[in-house]
Amino acid sequence: MDMKNLLIFNLGTGEIIIIALVVLLIFGGKKIPELMRGLGKGVKNFKEGMKDVEKDINEINDEVKPKE
Repeated sequence: MDMKNLLIFNLGTGEIIIIALVVLLIFGGKKIPELMRGLGKGVKNFKEGMKDVEKDINEINDEVKPKE
């Protein structure tokens, strides 16, 4: 098993709570909603970009396929 899988799947509830508390201490309570909003926008943009890439690939495949 590689290190990436170990880091993602071995987080328990206690570790997640500790991470959340550290984030709260570093950024403060007022900054967290702003950070989450930015994270949400980033994820939305990423998904839109992936859909655009998938659409472009499908269009290219349709053009390249031999007509029957």
